[in-house]
Amino acid sequence: MLLPCIAYFVIFHVWPIAGMKLAFYDYRIIGNDVYVGFKYFKELFGTPIFGQVLRNTLIISAMKMVLIFPIPILFALMLNEFANGKFRKAVQIVSYLPHFLSWVVIAGIWFEFLSPTTGAVNELLKLFGFHAQDFLTDKDSIRWVLLASEAWRSMGWDSIIFLAAIMGVSPSLYEAAHLDGANRWQIVTRIVLPHLYIPMVTIFILNVGFIMNAGLDQVLNFANSSVNSRIDIIDTYVYRMGLLNNQYSFATAANLFKSFIGLVLVLSTHFLSKRLTSKGAW
Repeated sequence: MLLPCIAYFVIFHVWPIAGMKLAFYDYRIIGNDVYVGFKYFKELFGTPIFGQVLRNTLIISAMKMVLIFPIPILFALMLNEFANGKFRKAVQIVSYLPHFLSWVVIAGIWFEFLSPTTGAVNELLKLFGFHAQDFLTDKDSIRWVLLASEAWRSMGWDSIIFLAAIMGVSPSLYEAAHLDGANRWQIVTRIVLPHLYIPMVTIFILNVGFIMNAGLDQVLNFANSSVNSRIDIIDTYVYRMGLLNNQYSFATAANLFKSFIGLVLVLSTHFLSKRLTSKGAW
């Protein structure tokens, strides 16, 4: 049963590592590749647009990591408070569904939702006397659109690990708390939240490692000429340079730089967490 999972990671995550050497070679369709050292890294750091896409990547990823991170935790706590088991399961199923939709479908839903003419958001704005806005072409709004759509898609699915940790709390702890006269807020803060500490630390460390991944599929589907300067990220830059412009070595150098920064951040956060709290990702 584990074999398909192992095959997936070997084919799509381990085997491609060998291809990263292309960042140090001048790619040739015919003949052997020519070693050029750090030529493409120098070109990468000397390109004015790279500073912009790096800044966009860090801003969008930081917004998602800081503002979305608490949402699945709060959602799991809310689900745990539902006394009606059937209603809780119904809410869980509905909240999980967006995770299985492609970003093409999700973008289509949000285009309708934020439409300046018939969208629900603008209809509410008009109802309260405000002017309709085209959020999808507004540079000041587009990053918040990415944030909201990502939160809507991942909230339910990401809450599973926290809900599982809550379900693992011993019933005897709840019984002892009730005997001691603890109210619901005290039970949540003194019993439930401490059991979420380790998964929270682990998820946060992993999120830090993915800070350079701001969401290629999402950005490609929400991008347009009006907002590209605010949401153009390293992944879309690599996509353009590598697949559209056929600059494979240059694109590989950019992607290798992104992967290296992610690795450094994961290790640094892990060791810092171990030093401060004696708990890390492993």
